[in-house]
Amino acid sequence: MKLVIVTVVEEFQDVVLKLFKKANIESFSSSDIDGYKNIPSVLKTSSWFPSEKGGNESSMFFSFTDDEHIDALFELIKAFNENLETNNPMKAIVVPIEKYI
Repeated sequence: MKLVIVTVVEEFQDVVLKLFKKANIESFSSSDIDGYKNIPSVLKTSSWFPSEKGGNESSMFFSFTDDEHIDALFELIKAFNENLETNNPMKAIVVPIEKYI
């Protein structure tokens, strides 16, 4: 068993849900998060409040599952990212689990 974590901008939340379903990952959790990228200093100084950094509304999805389902999900995410027209690809990682109850 492993932990798979996927992060996306809010715009792609529905897509992630469909990809989890296609990969037959039926049990998962999600959380709203703020995503940040380093902003060039020129853009910071042009904002109304240059000392404030704003995050993008994003989501994190995670599931404890097996390699077969993770491999299927990664193939679907890879295909999605290849056809992406924005600079906000889906990101996914896998974390091995040593023990669980």
